[in-house]
Amino acid sequence: MRLHRIGALAAAFVLGAFPAMAAPSGPHYGGTIRLVAAAAEGTMDPQVNYTLKYWQLFPFLYDGLVTFKKAGGTDAFTIVPDLAESIPTPADGGKTYVFTLRKGIKFSNGQTLTADDVRATFVRLFKVLNPNAGAWYNVIEGGDACVKTPASCTLPGVVADDAAGTVTFHLVQPDSEFLDQLAVPFGSIVPASTPAKDMGTTPIPGTGAYMIKSYDPNRGIVMVRNPYFKQWSADAQPWGYVDEIDYNFGLTPDAQVTAIENGQDDWMFDNIPVDRLNEVATRYTKQLHLNPLLAYFYLTLNVNLAPFSNEDARLAVAYAINRADLVKLYGGPALATPSCQVLPPGMPGYAPYCPYTMNPGSKWSAPDMAKAKALMAKSGTAGQAVTIITQTIDPYRAIGVYLQSVLNELGYKASVKAISPDIEFTYLQNTKNKVQIGVTDWYQDYPAPSDFLNVLYSCANFHPGSDTSINMPGFCDKSIDAEMQKAMTLSLTDAAGANKIWAQVDRMVTDQSPTVTMFNPKHADFVSKRVGNFVFSGQVYFQPELAWVK
Repeated sequence: MRLHRIGALAAAFVLGAFPAMAAPSGPHYGGTIRLVAAAAEGTMDPQVNYTLKYWQLFPFLYDGLVTFKKAGGTDAFTIVPDLAESIPTPADGGKTYVFTLRKGIKFSNGQTLTADDVRATFVRLFKVLNPNAGAWYNVIEGGDACVKTPASCTLPGVVADDAAGTVTFHLVQPDSEFLDQLAVPFGSIVPASTPAKDMGTTPIPGTGAYMIKSYDPNRGIVMVRNPYFKQWSADAQPWGYVDEIDYNFGLTPDAQVTAIENGQDDWMFDNIPVDRLNEVATRYTKQLHLNPLLAYFYLTLNVNLAPFSNEDARLAVAYAINRADLVKLYGGPALATPSCQVLPPGMPGYAPYCPYTMNPGSKWSAPDMAKAKALMAKSGTAGQAVTIITQTIDPYRAIGVYLQSVLNELGYKASVKAISPDIEFTYLQNTKNKVQIGVTDWYQDYPAPSDFLNVLYSCANFHPGSDTSINMPGFCDKSIDAEMQKAMTLSLTDAAGANKIWAQVDRMVTDQSPTVTMFNPKHADFVSKRVGNFVFSGQVYFQPELAWVK
């Protein structure tokens, strides 16, 4: 395995020069938990990567000023102090936050955390073209200027006082979700010396309970205990139970199931293949965990490129797809529910809405192919070639093949291009790739309607020619942006009123179909017999560091 190292950190590891660690003791501590997935998922830079696969890892490798509580269920949506001693009460009408840093915290390379590291982290966030810099962090004074000219970003709204151990954030306006945005992995604090570029496969030192020993996208990730870590808050960053977390890449989902059954691996990231679900559910019931999600699977349609620059063509797809068939491809009704809208059930602002069905209303019932074909005729796009971008693994590939048949029935000349999960997510975002339609999904960053609607559909998050343009369809509607801004402002004083606006925004976006929602999934985790203390967080899902191995 090829190792990627960082200067003094690597030298210390090779020479055995790490200080002795006061490791926790007890019957459940120690050992190695083995995770497995079909492929890697891009960069290990926490300020750049925007995938579920690595967002599950970053919380035990890195810390923010605040974080989501390391707990199961919805308790994990609670924000707690992390590198900061406490959560400050905002001053200046909600526009100023003063964080006091905990003393004595070190990065995994032995360097002591300072206020300057925090300030440099947020400047770097703009310089590395963070996907949400223009929709989240531009609320910091100077943020808009940093979005326009990242290379010269100075971000005067973040003031560090190393002597006092404080960091002050000045916002241009109050933001009810500012703490949420500090708590997600994009808010991970890294050393001020970290280069202002995507570090790719080179691990960046963190302050978490674990550190990356090696990362090879073709083989896997090895994570071991951070020798400089001392638990300061069990809610924010607890001692993990295992000594090592190995994440191996390269097995198909079918092979992953077999490896877990045989005890060769302990947990699989990818979906259990449909033809293995009954076997797992009946023979390994105690090892299978099902949990609801704030998530949706959808088709992204390029509104700036033929044929889906035509709204009627997009609506035709929305009416034509059989969501019941798509649910079967995912694993059946126990694992997914048909949906037509952006916001998932359980999300604030959710109000059931489904216009794209035989009987429009609050619930999907059946496709309406007659309506779809009428819209196709109106669009005048029949006969055009359409390439569907999807992943090489199921259910994405199976969905892509199914969609090909639907598009052909509508009158297109459809083909499928399946690419590695390692690159598909960023490939869909970059306009240079001229993606017409793609199969993808979205899992919440934190439980707020803006995290679906503002993040995925705001004008601010469309960046032509960039791998970090999370607004994949290139959708921009100024009137919808204005309604979203109204909802975010109102949420500071009237959450119920804001949620009514979000419900309306959900309908407005759904009605234009820049994306076509397929279904809301549940999460199925299959673990080996060795795994105890399985904890499923509503925020980060399975937490391998909190499991123990027998």
